[in-house]
Amino acid sequence: MSVPERPTAQAHREVAAVLRSGELAVDATAGNGHDTVFLAERVGPAGRVLAFDIQAAAIEATRARLAAAGLAERVGLVLGSHGDLAEHVAPGTVAAAMFNLGYFPGGDHGVITRRAETLRALDAALLALRPGGILTVVCYPGHPGGEEESEAVVDWSAALDPLSFAVAVFRHAGTVKPAPFLVRATKLDISF
Repeated sequence: MSVPERPTAQAHREVAAVLRSGELAVDATAGNGHDTVFLAERVGPAGRVLAFDIQAAAIEATRARLAAAGLAERVGLVLGSHGDLAEHVAPGTVAAAMFNLGYFPGGDHGVITRRAETLRALDAALLALRPGGILTVVCYPGHPGGEEESEAVVDWSAALDPLSFAVAVFRHAGTVKPAPFLVRATKLDISF
């Protein structure tokens, strides 16, 4: 029996297929900076990444990881809510937006992403996507508040216009506890 791909690894694979050198990407939940570094590597020296987190410790962890990788100059760090994404990026300019919900590993587990703010950020990220752009959301239903937020993300994705967005929800069956899963939305390029 094969081990299912981790949702974070799948999100990286999905984004890598879309994000090109020189483009703009968003890490809506910087955390320890793993997605931020991945995005900074993908956009190359001519690209740009904008990374958000509400916790100063997460921004500092991300800053240190970027410095260690020699990628700090490609990334703008925002100490603030991903719900304010629309104030930082213009519509149609973002090639990829990544969300990794829940709490900051190693930080205060009482500080979590919240349903209303996440939905506001997802709406802003969709407007920011360029045609063909991708949005990934790794959901964590296993912590307090996580199941409500995860199901809200699934409901949000199901309500997207199928003529404008290709949506998929990837859940792995056979888990004992609520397992993390991936939601992906790709903005269709209908400019033919």
